[in-house]
Amino acid sequence: MLQAPTLMQGFHGLIYDNKTESMRTVNLLQRMNIYQEVFLSILYRVLPIQKYIEPVYFYIYTLFGLQAIYVTALYITSWLLSGTWLSGLLAAFWYVTNRIDTTRVEFTIPLRENWALPFFAIQIAAITYFLRPNLQPLSQRLTLLAIFISTFLFSLTWQFNQFMMLMQALVLFILDSLDMLPAVKVTWLYGIQLTGLLLVCILQFFNSMILGSLLISFNLSVLIARKLQKNLKTGSFLNRLGKLLLHLFVVLCLTLFLNNIIKKILNLKSDEHIFKFLKAKFGFGATRDFDANLYLCEEAFGLLPFNTFERLSDTLLFYAYIFVLSITVIAALAVAFRNLSYSTNQQSMYKMGEYTIGLKPETAYNLIHTILFGFLALSTMRMKYLWTSHMCVFASFGLCSPEIWELLLKLIHLYNPKRICIMRYSIPILILLYLCYKFWPGMMDELSELREFYDPDTVELMNWINSNTPRKAVFAGSMQLLAGVKLCTGRTLTNHPHYEDSSLRERTKAVYQIYAKRAPEEVHALLRSFGTDYVILEDSICYERRHRRGCRLRDLLDIANGHMMDGPGENDPDLKLAGHPRFCEEIKRNLPPYTAYFTRVFQNKTFHVYKLSRNK
Repeated sequence: MLQAPTLMQGFHGLIYDNKTESMRTVNLLQRMNIYQEVFLSILYRVLPIQKYIEPVYFYIYTLFGLQAIYVTALYITSWLLSGTWLSGLLAAFWYVTNRIDTTRVEFTIPLRENWALPFFAIQIAAITYFLRPNLQPLSQRLTLLAIFISTFLFSLTWQFNQFMMLMQALVLFILDSLDMLPAVKVTWLYGIQLTGLLLVCILQFFNSMILGSLLISFNLSVLIARKLQKNLKTGSFLNRLGKLLLHLFVVLCLTLFLNNIIKKILNLKSDEHIFKFLKAKFGFGATRDFDANLYLCEEAFGLLPFNTFERLSDTLLFYAYIFVLSITVIAALAVAFRNLSYSTNQQSMYKMGEYTIGLKPETAYNLIHTILFGFLALSTMRMKYLWTSHMCVFASFGLCSPEIWELLLKLIHLYNPKRICIMRYSIPILILLYLCYKFWPGMMDELSELREFYDPDTVELMNWINSNTPRKAVFAGSMQLLAGVKLCTGRTLTNHPHYEDSSLRERTKAVYQIYAKRAPEEVHALLRSFGTDYVILEDSICYERRHRRGCRLRDLLDIANGHMMDGPGENDPDLKLAGHPRFCEEIKRNLPPYTAYFTRVFQNKTFHVYKLSRNK
């Protein structure tokens, strides 16, 4: 966008891009969530700042500034829940001291989630305020506007928005079914989710992954099922329980039916790899699917490591979280039982002996939110950042909440208004003092550190490509490396890490045959079918030891191709010995069958670059 002579030419270059993927013209605004970069490029060109700041620093500082908004949103959410700014301060301190587990922005700046999560936090803060009872009409309208804008921006900046909002829709569904949220407000929130996502769909030129999302099918199903079951919240406890189970069944069947219909009509396959991965991950049958196994074998998509809880406990966050979660879960169960038993009582209160247990709608929402996102984080480490940041909010709210302390002190027969005041202020202050004492010196030391990028082999490769290859040359290789090739040299690629496109996934699997046991003429034919001029082989992949046997890239390819894996260990009985040696190993021997198709033009300790012959 900055290199284009005009903004309109920049837009045209993005919509009709033929310099990224070989032999294809791609609409980047449709395929990728890059509107944020487009917006920043317009700002940079319009504002009089070119003399004072380079584009890369403008980009970095904008993203870091967005993280400040993120922490501010967490601060406000905690304050809204507890009624004191001290709670917000504790949430912010916990977020910073646990930054290894709450954010990835400090070591991977341009991630889509680093753009999206600040808007998600703003949306949660706005929903927390919106669910308060007795809001003035103007306040309610302004809050709905804030929810809509933040939902829209969250959806626009991250391709996984639909899955996060599906979790959020499940939170609303559970609370609405248990009569813990006003039905009208829940309907508004469903509508905002649908509207925001469909607006993003239009901006992304009717992106198929959005149209076929489970969120759209689920929200429509809930609204339809509500119309079909109008007397859902009347009757005795068992009667209501039966109605709820039927309601759940109807919503589930409708969701699957609508989703399948939409995908069949539009022939959508953009997200099928995600469902294959989920099916295999949760034990619904083993798979040999290359795409699913690529996810299954990555540590980031495995279970949350136990040492995460050790780090969170070191700052006292995990202990505080479990304490608050236990009390609020007890209160929620009591209120849910009361609501199901007495349909006439709409106040979410439960009489327990001489004490009254209550749960505010905004507290109930944040409780189920933290539980569902907690399960998501436990099952998939990659998603822990959605949970740990909210953990800071929820734990700090509970320690500063008069309702939590009142309930606890009444249950242990030590209730006294003065004690509540002492507990809700003294404990957070003591924790803040502890955090400052233990972590402040270390943070100051980190801020004083200056680090420099050091990867001489990669730098040598990029310099060689820039100096010795035509600007229109097409390169094949691993997704991650080719992303760097595009960034550093501007050369055209056969494949890259955007995995939400079915044709690009198929192309990636075909290119990765350079690490499989295939004949040189087969590999050459595959690569030339994508217009490849040069192929880059990496020793770190060819001789990989980072993953266990069965999870190395070469193993995944062998299994997908029906070949036996290398090394000691068992193989499935139907796997056969390959008829050819491993291509990435054998090509280095410069034997005639290989030199007829490939000529080595560059090598160092890490990379080997081969030029493909065109006359074969």
